[in-house]
Amino acid sequence: QVQLTESGGGLAQPGGSLRLSCVASGGAFTGNTMAWFRQPPGKDREFVAAVKRSSGRPSYKNSLKDRFTLSRDYAKNAMYLQMNSLRPDDKAVYYCGATSRLLIASSLAGEHGYEFWGQGTQVTVSS
Repeated sequence: QVQLTESGGGLAQPGGSLRLSCVASGGAFTGNTMAWFRQPPGKDREFVAAVKRSSGRPSYKNSLKDRFTLSRDYAKNAMYLQMNSLRPDDKAVYYCGATSRLLIASSLAGEHGYEFWGQGTQVTVSS
């Protein structure tokens, strides 16, 4: 069974940076589509960014694309999220999701398209 493990969360000051990691283990992991979602306090989980193996080009939530960068290391079965210029409203639990399918563009932002999820990592932005 595939397991996803996130790490790298923590406390950052406004304007600071954090780099989240998600590593897949177990099973025959293909991770043809992987994504980052986040869930702010008291709110629903929301899409952050995703990438398909076929294109290698990440897609982002529009409001985050200038500050966040998704990357993958296929050799390590890993995905990363570099978050810069952090703001207090970036506070959330960040989750990585994965699927063996190549999702179409219109499905990347839907959490129901991903069958594997990590446990989440907490990001807090505060001075």
